[in-house]
Amino acid sequence: MAKGSKNNAPGSLAVALGVGFVWFTSQFGGGFASGTQLYQYFINFGIWCLATPAIAQLFQAFFQWYALRFAYEHKTVNYRDFCDQFYGKFRVVFSNLYEVVYLMLILLAPSIAFATGGSTLNELTGIPYIICTVIVGILIYIVALFNTDMIRKAATIVSYVLIIGVLIVFIPNIIAEWGDIMDAIHQMSAGALPVGASGPGGFGPALWNCILYGAYHVASIGLYVAHAQKFTEEKQCFTSMAYGFIINAVVISLVNFGLLAVAMNPELPNYSVYTLLFAQRGVIPGVLAPMVSILIIIGSVFSGVNMITGFVNRVVTGLEKNESEADTQKKRTLRTRITALACTLLTFGIAQFGLLPLVRKGYSYLGFACIVVIVIPFLIRMVLELLGVVKK
Repeated sequence: MAKGSKNNAPGSLAVALGVGFVWFTSQFGGGFASGTQLYQYFINFGIWCLATPAIAQLFQAFFQWYALRFAYEHKTVNYRDFCDQFYGKFRVVFSNLYEVVYLMLILLAPSIAFATGGSTLNELTGIPYIICTVIVGILIYIVALFNTDMIRKAATIVSYVLIIGVLIVFIPNIIAEWGDIMDAIHQMSAGALPVGASGPGGFGPALWNCILYGAYHVASIGLYVAHAQKFTEEKQCFTSMAYGFIINAVVISLVNFGLLAVAMNPELPNYSVYTLLFAQRGVIPGVLAPMVSILIIIGSVFSGVNMITGFVNRVVTGLEKNESEADTQKKRTLRTRITALACTLLTFGIAQFGLLPLVRKGYSYLGFACIVVIVIPFLIRMVLELLGVVKK
């Protein structure tokens, strides 16, 4: 095994990096790309937003590494098998609770992807919002039909495009809007809160919302466990999350820092896509504003795809458990298409509520649920492992 791992080192690295990029494209979805998530969970709480985005990434990396390691050790290829193994004698309660949590994620994340992609396309082209969400939905459905290997490879390519695009858009605009950013930091240091901030500032609320942000993203472990089956050694679980942490922490911190340029702008409440306001006020807005729009749409599509793929994998592999290989080969394609279509149509309907209400309410409720169903049980099991009460 050790010899094989060495011989396959480049391939092993590619798989680990690919999983890290799946994390990136899952997070770089509607709420992130539009800036509404970053504003809601970080910037809203003042000066602490300079540190909390990176802390949230560390929180996610830790719990996702733990889930990946367990999935690799127990060869669980869908999240129901993972939960049944992980929760053990408590699986009747917690496996079903996770089903509810993941269903919430499946309904919410692609819905926000629809809403963000639709809002951005609407602002970019003037096409009616509902037609824009239909276009985004068609793209999500088509990509969601590919298998996990194809999606992981596509996620790597898309991640490079998104990262390069973010650097092209944000670095020159941060330089151009440096005075506004420094002014916002100065005001926040003196205790001022951004335009439209709801609730108190301070370290306590900032840290709690940072944890809440990390917690609802941990719900995505359901889509990562399918990729863990491609690992050839345990250390790839850590490597994938280490790369993922670096990528995500750098990009989210950069975008968050740039958005401080509009944090004190009185026009902010008139926008649902804050990154567009940032690009429109910066350098070469005629080029960079459309570019950021394209990045938002791409990120929204792949975020929706990642979530729907995890659900499709759960449903299809669950239906195949008691069937022969010949039967599964005949039915798998049709089942994948029907499940992906049903999920896409349902989340399309939810997207019609609009972007901001989904981000402001939906993710907060999901974060609370994840703390109860994932974070606390994971911490308890970690302690029991350290004490030797249970095996990893």
